[in-house]
Amino acid sequence: MIHPNPRTPAMPALAIPPWSPMPPPEVLAGFEIWDSYLTQSRGAALMPSLEALMPVVERFALQKLCFFADVGLGTGNAAVEKWAREHSNEIEAPLRRWPDLMLGMIQLNAGDVPASMRALDRWLRDGTMKGVYFPGSAPGGLNCTHPNFDPLVARIHELGGAIMVHTWFKTGEEAGPHGSTPADLVALAARHPRQTFICAHAGGNWELGIQAVRGSPNIVVETSGFDATAGFIEMAARELGAERILFGSHLPSRSLGTELGKVLFADIGEEEKKLILGGNFRRLLGMGR
Repeated sequence: MIHPNPRTPAMPALAIPPWSPMPPPEVLAGFEIWDSYLTQSRGAALMPSLEALMPVVERFALQKLCFFADVGLGTGNAAVEKWAREHSNEIEAPLRRWPDLMLGMIQLNAGDVPASMRALDRWLRDGTMKGVYFPGSAPGGLNCTHPNFDPLVARIHELGGAIMVHTWFKTGEEAGPHGSTPADLVALAARHPRQTFICAHAGGNWELGIQAVRGSPNIVVETSGFDATAGFIEMAARELGAERILFGSHLPSRSLGTELGKVLFADIGEEEKKLILGGNFRRLLGMGR
């Protein structure tokens, strides 16, 4: 077991030394953690999958969870689409069941602009959803440089919604017609400088992702979806500033301890960690500091 150097100066109350196990809930609560990225089951399995997460939510003192709802626009498989069309009243069920915990965004299909526009009116203008998630693969995925994105982004901005775009740098190949890279998102963000965009997964290859979005102040990066690697958060904080980083867990398909550990054990200040773990997402949504 590694022990701290007795000469090391005392740390602030929230400081997490690198030799520590995952902190207890009462310590984690001090970070006011808002999770910007869930990969919960979809369709009829939506509510059971979220119910199963609740012990983990309690153990890690998560204050908010953001899920991405299929609303019948062709973003899921046939069974998910059928369920969404036949049970549209259940799409917001997580928000009713856990009103103090859950946040929602809808998944949009940029390949169908008229239907997506109607969905924005129903779920953002007239509903309780906070923004939009553009998926990164078929069905429903479209490269975000496509001109179909422009009217959708303009409408989302009018409604005050958040926008998250799935991004990934694929090794040895292009993103293709259904996916997007951080470089693609830079092109879209340049066309809409007043809208903030969330670059999901920092592009997977985070070194390239951070470099790609560095000059785009209206892009923030999200932290989930790849293995914890020393230097990721440190580089992002150095190159972008901590205020341009959002924590996401990718629950339940990835380890929450691993995803939280990227931030909690990074060599950055405690106030920077608090921004990343919740403060930035609250500010982006207009829901707090």
